[in-house]
Amino acid sequence: MNSATTPEPRAGRAATLVMACLGVFVAYLPVTTVSVSLPAIQRALGASTSQLSWVSDAFVLPMAALILTTGVWGDVHGRKRVFQAGLAFCVLGAAVSLMSGSVETLWIGQAASGIGAAALLPTTLALISHAVPDHRERGRFIALWAMSMLASLATGPLIAGALLDHVAWRWIFLLPIPVAAAVLVAAAFRLPDSRAPHGRRLDWPGQITAAVAITALVYGVIEGGAEGFGTPAVVTALALGAVGAVAFVLVELRSTAPMLDPVLFRSPAFTATALVAVVSFLGLIGFFFVLSLYFGMVQHLSTMQAALRMVLVAGTSLVVSIPVGRLMHRVSPRVLITSGLVAVAASMLSMTGLDAHTSYPALSWRLVLLGLGMGAVLTPMTASAVSSVPFHLAGMAAAGNNAVRQVGGALGPAVLGALLTTRALNTLPGHLADAGVPADLGDGIVHTAREQGLGAVAALDLGPATGQALGALGGSFLDGMRLCLLVSASLALVAALACAVLLRPTARTSPVAAGSAASGPEVAAAPQREFDHSS
Repeated sequence: MNSATTPEPRAGRAATLVMACLGVFVAYLPVTTVSVSLPAIQRALGASTSQLSWVSDAFVLPMAALILTTGVWGDVHGRKRVFQAGLAFCVLGAAVSLMSGSVETLWIGQAASGIGAAALLPTTLALISHAVPDHRERGRFIALWAMSMLASLATGPLIAGALLDHVAWRWIFLLPIPVAAAVLVAAAFRLPDSRAPHGRRLDWPGQITAAVAITALVYGVIEGGAEGFGTPAVVTALALGAVGAVAFVLVELRSTAPMLDPVLFRSPAFTATALVAVVSFLGLIGFFFVLSLYFGMVQHLSTMQAALRMVLVAGTSLVVSIPVGRLMHRVSPRVLITSGLVAVAASMLSMTGLDAHTSYPALSWRLVLLGLGMGAVLTPMTASAVSSVPFHLAGMAAAGNNAVRQVGGALGPAVLGALLTTRALNTLPGHLADAGVPADLGDGIVHTAREQGLGAVAALDLGPATGQALGALGGSFLDGMRLCLLVSASLALVAALACAVLLRPTARTSPVAAGSAASGPEVAAAPQREFDHSS
């Protein structure tokens, strides 16, 4: 066994864990800091709803499109190098966003940060998997990794809320710069390197087809919500996304060195966790996007007031992840993940009763319930994906799980933003008429909302009808938000059903946590050569 495949001694595990946790913290920090700041960004830059969707997706999209490639690149050229490159891109992206004066420049900065996050997520998990080959012990390390991700999501809203009460919105991008720079320097001296134990090669056909499929799909959904799904550009984008997805599957089936080996999906556990990853992050990131607009456009809260509400979700998930990490060795991941998804669905359904005057206590228990559900899902989901395949495929499994998770995260603002906009615009004329807004003024409001976004209505000079118009706008927004919540809850229930079926313990897999479980029966029974990527 060469040095690239020898697990690190215990003395090096602490450094690996610290670096990995700090890396995932930096990677996820822009998610909630930006989400809670969207109303402020919209007001400052005059952005439409679709442009705001791209502020979120400019970060998540390159993460989803490149995460598999960066995982392979780390396996081939060394995970430490890719980890350091990811930190450097995070610094660059945050610096560009910090200096941005337009929504287009902000997109560029977010995209650079997304590239950095794409490099950090698979390499941090692969570094942990290499340093800790024992399944049970690795589960504890992955639990700490997941807690760092949740800590980033929990602190993001508070950071943004504290800053936006005193300075301009751009300063929310300051914190990642010194943190990432410090970790970058420390990694050069303390982080051990590793490579894949079997030879791997870059899969350019797979990377190109995956990037085309993901980018075209997200573009089509976002622009479809803004321009209509029947427009030629949207139809072309969605068709290109479908063709790209089919081409990616065909390429990976024939490739001698696939970046996402289809054999991974022979494991029911990996398949189930992939589905959960897509659904959970579609709902979570999309929910943050919709909820931030609800706080700004309907309840007219300050950024800190919104942050104190949004932090309940990630904060509760962080607290819950501690006992969940311990329960993983006693309770089946099937029970933990399925129960968590049911709790998520129940929370989403309960929030369909929100209105413009919902109080903090009435909202808080719903958000806490959502956090409880997510906390029960995230850690077992990641550990199950990594532990459901042979050791030498742990890096690919980690990258694959992260990739499908980020695809869900990219689709979240796109899908829910499109549903929100379409439903709100369809019901806005009726709400304006019911509120007594004159027909000619109402037509102008609807035109402005369609052309410039719902948020642009608040900037109009509506004279004596301002109160009625804003009330009608809030009512139409709530209609759209309720549709988003119903769709998210339905997806969570579908994922719960899939987990109940696919994560059932078998005679060959003990009902312990994924962190200590053996590979699923299909994976364990497959010949070793089917998992070997060496030529």
